[in-house]
Amino acid sequence: MGVFKVGLCGTIGSGKSTVCRLFEQLGVPVYIADDRAKEMMNSSEELKAQIIEAFGDECYTAEGLNRPFLASQIFGDDAKRLLLNSIVHPAVCRDFVLWAECQSSDYVVVESAILFESGLDKVVDTTVAVVAPQSECLKRAAARDGVDIEAVKARMRTQLTADQLRAMAAYTIENNTIDGLAEQVNNLNAKWRI
Repeated sequence: MGVFKVGLCGTIGSGKSTVCRLFEQLGVPVYIADDRAKEMMNSSEELKAQIIEAFGDECYTAEGLNRPFLASQIFGDDAKRLLLNSIVHPAVCRDFVLWAECQSSDYVVVESAILFESGLDKVVDTTVAVVAPQSECLKRAAARDGVDIEAVKARMRTQLTADQLRAMAAYTIENNTIDGLAEQVNNLNAKWRI
């Protein structure tokens, strides 16, 4: 059986990072899938070999992953983006499962904006979607990333919507107020503590 695993997702700017910090403050180990994927693309020799085989030697420089080159290869090319995802996502899923089994907590959380798309939902016991009003998500993401609203809207169009996530996830955290957010996290924490 192993440790109970919670998958957490949400739209851009919904407050996933804030929710993760609240879980961490309660002593819950949190695995950030995107950060770990970036680390693994530099540290895993197996992953590096697969990426080079698929996209060429230019993917890596002496400093590590050549992000601009790789981005140029997959930008606007769904087949190449899917190929990269088919290399990276299974590796991250395996890494998360191994990491989770090493934790000594009642449960762990894995945060991924693309939880369902990446297959991480298949290796967790339950799922939580963090959602917020779209206008708030746009403002937060634009301010955080230093980009205009149109750039955020373009990224948002590539993700599942808040309504789709609500329908797919077992639980939903409505991020309308900070106070309400902490209460919702505390309620879920109480449910998953043994």
